[in-house]
Amino acid sequence: MQKIKMPVPLVEMDGDEMTRIIWDMIKQDLILPYIDLNTEYYDLGLKYRDETNDQVTYDAANAIKKYGVGVKCATITPNAQRVEEYGLKEMYKSPNGTIRAILDGTVFRAPIVVDGISPSVKTWKKPITIARHAYGDVYRNTEYRVPANTKFEMIFTTDGKETRLPVFEYEGGGVAQGMYNTDKSISSFARSCFNYAIDTRQDLWFATKDTISKIYDHTFKDIFQEIFDEEYKEKFDELGIEYFYTLIDDAVARVIRSEGGYIWACKNYDGDVMSDMVATAFGSLAMMTSVLVSPDGNYEYEAAHGTVTRHYYKHLDGEETSTNSMATIFAWSGALRKRGEMDQNDALVKFADALDKASIRTIEEGVMTKDLALLWEKGNKKVVNTHGFIKEVATRLDQELKEIM
Repeated sequence: MQKIKMPVPLVEMDGDEMTRIIWDMIKQDLILPYIDLNTEYYDLGLKYRDETNDQVTYDAANAIKKYGVGVKCATITPNAQRVEEYGLKEMYKSPNGTIRAILDGTVFRAPIVVDGISPSVKTWKKPITIARHAYGDVYRNTEYRVPANTKFEMIFTTDGKETRLPVFEYEGGGVAQGMYNTDKSISSFARSCFNYAIDTRQDLWFATKDTISKIYDHTFKDIFQEIFDEEYKEKFDELGIEYFYTLIDDAVARVIRSEGGYIWACKNYDGDVMSDMVATAFGSLAMMTSVLVSPDGNYEYEAAHGTVTRHYYKHLDGEETSTNSMATIFAWSGALRKRGEMDQNDALVKFADALDKASIRTIEEGVMTKDLALLWEKGNKKVVNTHGFIKEVATRLDQELKEIM
């Protein structure tokens, strides 16, 4: 077949360790044979981030704002051990956090569901997408180990005028923390959620604990409702989808009893916990997709997992690995599909759909990496190595494309 053209580039962000190896395999076997790939490339590997003093991360994020779509390989967020291992100039921030802040985006994570690997929660039949407000709250808190006989107050200074709020008086020692969020960030979170629900035509659930947190959490609830009523209700009604608010504890109970098939918007901590719970219950973090969506319509796709360091060291030692590439494949297909949708490039959209279908077919026909073999519930299975799985997908991709192109 003639290669599919891409008049407008997408932003390609390379990464680290085993996922960088997989990234190249996917391009060589699943994309370049079929697409005249047009990307603006940024190397977010840790060594090059260090060479550029992390400027490459900022450049990549701004390129996404320019072109509207990006696809990112997993990257290392360095700790002290990594600083020593790579001889870094400093302990750089998370690339994901930097990109998220520049795009003002919300992270949406959803499992890849395949027949033959059942969720631990037997009522779940469809994917549950977690929308996490990845800003502020406990992740940007200020903490203090409080000595005995201490009075804890909060002081707010507005135009030079102080407001003092008593919190607690300690007789013995204890702990204290202060945290915050902003109307702007909450509004961006709300719009990203509503836009993504419209884009995917799914119901949107949102939950906080506003009965206890009558100002902090209640503000989240109020801003969501105001924006929905003023900007999105008509479109939701037109599409036949629902916005539903409830308390976080009630939401958890409803989620467990549900069959899935909706977006669950969560505050920062709730989203952190619940996304891992949903991923684990559906089978594997390696089967979890992730897309960052900004309120003004920019998209960045990636796998939800890390760089698979242990497998990378085995690869460097010449040992065989069986690393699951599904989430990284779906990052590429998601970005290509969105590029096609934005550009009205039907061939690109069809290719992305075929890539997803071929990947799922591979597993459902009993061919998989070791992590999924442990979860497989059907008959015979064929466990393959990292590159072997991608080659199996390529065989089925050829078949899918012959039927539709």
